[in-house]
Amino acid sequence: MHNEKNVLGGELLECSISPVTGFFRDGCCNTNEQDQGRHVVCVELTEEFLKFLKSRGNDLSTPHPEFEFPGLKGGDRWCLCALRWQEALEAGKAPQLYLQATHESALQVLSLEDLKKYAIDLI
Repeated sequence: MHNEKNVLGGELLECSISPVTGFFRDGCCNTNEQDQGRHVVCVELTEEFLKFLKSRGNDLSTPHPEFEFPGLKGGDRWCLCALRWQEALEAGKAPQLYLQATHESALQVLSLEDLKKYAIDLI
């Protein structure tokens, strides 16, 4: 499907198509130079994490039909900005994630060691 790589060096797997995620809204945490937020970390959202994001000015739980955005809830998978994940990590609020669906460019700002600590799919 894609030639993109994940943080483990393998093929980048799909993060979510329901709700559809990714900078390109293709279900994958692909990126390019236009994606200034680097939406590359495939996380599993929790209500606690969504409240944390909202408290930081990033409300992902409120629907915005005008942008075809359903609003997110606990249990949804989402391509999160790498720096948002780092911010949550430092605040003790980092959500779990999927290494195989997290784009390799996340390693430019995050450590693989930190990512592995929160991995749901670590083999």
